[in-house]
Amino acid sequence: MDAMVKHFRRLTDLLRGMGRSREDAEDLIQEAFLRLHIYCQTHEVREQEAFLVRTVRNLSVDSHRRAHRDLYVDDPVEALPLLDLRLTPDEDVAVQQRLDEVRAVLDALKPRTREVFLMHRIEGYSSAQIAERFEISVSAVEKHIARAVLALMSVVERE
Repeated sequence: MDAMVKHFRRLTDLLRGMGRSREDAEDLIQEAFLRLHIYCQTHEVREQEAFLVRTVRNLSVDSHRRAHRDLYVDDPVEALPLLDLRLTPDEDVAVQQRLDEVRAVLDALKPRTREVFLMHRIEGYSSAQIAERFEISVSAVEKHIARAVLALMSVVERE
């Protein structure tokens, strides 16, 4: 009986280390002892602890696979339906119109305002870098950016 308790504790520690809950570990260990008992009726087992460890590990892996079987699909990749993520012709036209509107608003800005805005938003320059390049104050750069943003807001508000 002491050997069973020793095996039980070691197997519990093993399964807990594999991420199993105490209840799951106890169920798996009980199943392993049952399988050992059944196997011993027809075969000789020299290393019962090794048999139990291997059985418990296999049972744990099988249990994990059964629990997560719904995450996998049996069909081959070729048979899976593929979504067409391309824009519909109507959506494509709407996007082009929107881009044309944005382009028109940017073209209507003063050249310096447009250049400051594009440097900031597209090229990623900081306000200080832009101010240094154009030899203007950071405040002036921020005002140029604000003017451009306000002008572009008119495109957004139309929707």
